Amino acid sequence: MKKKEVRAGRKSFLVRLREEKYLQFMALCGVVWMLIFNYIPMYGILIGFKKNFFITTPLFSKKFWTSPWADHFGFQHFLTFFHDEDFLTIMGNTLGISLLKLLINFPIPIIFALLLNEVRNAQFKKWIQTITYMPHFLSWVVLGGILTTWLGESGLFNEILIGMGIMKEGVSFLAYPKYFWPIVIISDLWKEVGWNAIIYLAAISGIDQEMYEAAKVDGASRWKQIWTITLPSIAPTITILFILAVGGLLNSNFDQIFVLHNPLNASRSNVIDIYVYQSAMRGMRYSYASAIGLFKSVIAFILLFGANQVTKKLNDTSLL
Repeated sequence: MKKKEVRAGRKSFLVRLREEKYLQFMALCGVVWMLIFNYIPMYGILIGFKKNFFITTPLFSKKFWTSPWADHFGFQHFLTFFHDEDFLTIMGNTLGISLLKLLINFPIPIIFALLLNEVRNAQFKKWIQTITYMPHFLSWVVLGGILTTWLGESGLFNEILIGMGIMKEGVSFLAYPKYFWPIVIISDLWKEVGWNAIIYLAAISGIDQEMYEAAKVDGASRWKQIWTITLPSIAPTITILFILAVGGLLNSNFDQIFVLHNPLNASRSNVIDIYVYQSAMRGMRYSYASAIGLFKSVIAFILLFGANQVTKKLNDTSLL
């Protein structure tokens, strides 16, 4: 009996494979792409444990394998980074910017989606959505140039502040470290708030409308409906995105920081990604930069796993 069931299972699998051959081919292409661009490059992690790595050395060669390993069982580059005089500054800037984005820029799209969902004028709603989505489709190279111009001594913001009597003369905001974090937080919010709200709006649109009708019959106000129906219904979506956001705490958005970074604000803009770029591209310290990148990835995995476990215990929602 069992042999017949196994044969039937194999037959059904082959039949399904033949019937879904085009879908299976598309899935196979995705798997191959992931292997080539996500898994095979992980072999390059070994660079961070080598004493010296030259860009002309082929990774899959005998010369790479026979090159000497770094001191302290291959962990010399990690120890060098931990003892670097700028280590605390780099980690402080990275965590400071990322935590502020998590505390400010994560909940605002949720609030924006809830408010936008309450708008009953469809034309006005589409107009608001278009305005808020538009900055997302501009690269940080373009937005960086715009912000640099607006924040210059004779830029738009200085003209507005001087015209309102708040300031007497223009200031180059990007030249002062104390302004850098607010500029990064606000500009990131301006660029992504509308786009990030799309996911929450999609989750809200999937809520059963009969729940709202029943709440209205019971006399619940619109605020009460948001608090008791909308938020609990989209809580799993919020939780998953929060886990991913926590996992990316050490990613300070390299593109944004890079275009706004300059020597004058380096004390508040020098984050891990900028430090890795400068070490590799300018200092030619490829092994050292690879070690720092690996360190960041390990910390990101720990944060992701920890956030996943905490949310799983709190509200039984997790990635796995």
